[in-house]
This record gives sequence, structure tokens and C-alpha cells, in this order.
Amino acid sequence: MQLLSPAGQNIVNDLAQRYNLSQDAIICMLTAVNNGRGSMAQFNCPELGGSGQWMRGGMTMVGDMFNYGLKNTVNNLCAELSNALVNTQMFPVVPAGSPNSNQWWPTNLGSPFSSGAQNNIRYAVFPNRLAIQLDGQVTVYNTLDNNISGVSQQQGGNTTLTFSSQYGTIAVNTLPIISGPGMPAQKQTNFAQPANNMGNSNSNIENPKNNMGNSNNNSTNSSSTDDIIMLIEKIAKLHQAGALTDDEFNSKKIELLSRI
Repeated sequence: MQLLSPAGQNIVNDLAQRYNLSQDAIICMLTAVNNGRGSMAQFNCPELGGSGQWMRGGMTMVGDMFNYGLKNTVNNLCAELSNALVNTQMFPVVPAGSPNSNQWWPTNLGSPFSSGAQNNIRYAVFPNRLAIQLDGQVTVYNTLDNNISGVSQQQGGNTTLTFSSQYGTIAVNTLPIISGPGMPAQKQTNFAQPANNMGNSNSNIENPKNNMGNSNNNSTNSSSTDDIIMLIEKIAKLHQAGALTDDEFNSKKIELLSRI
């Protein structure tokens, strides 16, 4: 059950009595209105006809669409809950820096100039720092000399994050980690593997197409190596300028070299 402040519990008790509903039903609707930032709610409450939707100043929909009395009840209840969220501390205050707080990043980072959320990941951008929260765990990255203009998550439910900077699109997990566990490693699928030649007596004969593919792969590997060397040169300059500590520089350098 959702934790409530003492004032929030008093309001829930009052609404439950006046609307002849259980406290669980009121809390269900309170959570839905809160998730809708006080202006809308999508809910599934058996005591209020099952699934429905409310929008302040808009249409209210309930499971029994012709039950106007039920619509009126939902509309009035959601409006009262919306007002309560504005005027009363309905939920206990979560300390800044805690995973469930709106300010979930470490307090020493100050205020971000950009923040957001995608799927199960939240991010906040600070001067020279990027904070990422995944499954309640927060990782802080050194953004080096990148000017971050946006963070995006690849589609498909994985946890691959990239960000845009003056150098183009860069994977978050290539940045030095200041604190936290970091993003989980991603499994790479190689779709360029040739099919098995089952029963082919000429399987040892070289295939010109395969050789072309190998050449392209070697070119790609060379390009990837060049990119890594460029990154090492960048962090070396930052280390010399004092932007990175010895430990941060050595840790990132070892990580980059392991990819060659």
C-alpha cells in the first residue's frame, strides 16, 4: 500500500467516508491522479467500475459508459484528489539523493540543466557530469569535454544509452565512471557469420564474397581501433589539464585498450 503522510491519511479517511468507498479505492485513485501530475488519471478500480480515465476539464470515461452517476463520482473524486495534491503534502517527503526522490542524483552535483526518463532509466546532465539511474542504482559519469545535447535509449527494451555531443553520437558506457556500478554490458549479435555448408565437399574452397566480407570487417575493426586511440588521446589531454585524476585516467585507459 502507498505510504501516506498523516495529513494525507486524514484526507483519504474523509474521502472514503463521504464517497462510501474503501481506503484502498481512494488510494488507488490518488496514485492514478498523482501519476497524471494532477491533471489526468488512468485507473483500474473495481469499486469504480473497473478501468477508466479522467481528465481535468475533459471527458471522464468509466467501464459502464452510460452510468452517469458513476462518471460524476469519479470526476468529483479525482478533482478533490487533484486539489489535495496541490495544497497538501499527501506523501512522506523522500530525502534528496534517494532513489525514489524526484532529486535522485547525488546532492553534491547540484541542479541539472537537463533531466528526463526513458523506460526504466532516468538521467540528469550537469557540468562535466552525467548521472544515470537504472533499477534504483545511480552511476555518475565524467562527460570529459563533451557538450551533451541529448540522451537517448535504443528501442527494444535493452539498456543501451547514447548521447549527442559536438563529436556526434557516443555510447554512455564509453565515459569514465566517477561512482556507481555503470551500465550493464550489452550482448552483441554477429549477423555476418556465414552459414554452415552442410555436406559441401568444396567447403574448403575460398569464396570471393567471403573474402570481400573479411576485408570489410578488417576495415571496420581498423576504424574502431582508430576511434579508441582518439578517445585515449582526448582523456590524456584532460588528465594533463587536471580534469581527470590519475585513477580515473588509468581506469578509462585500461578499459579502452581492452576493446582493441
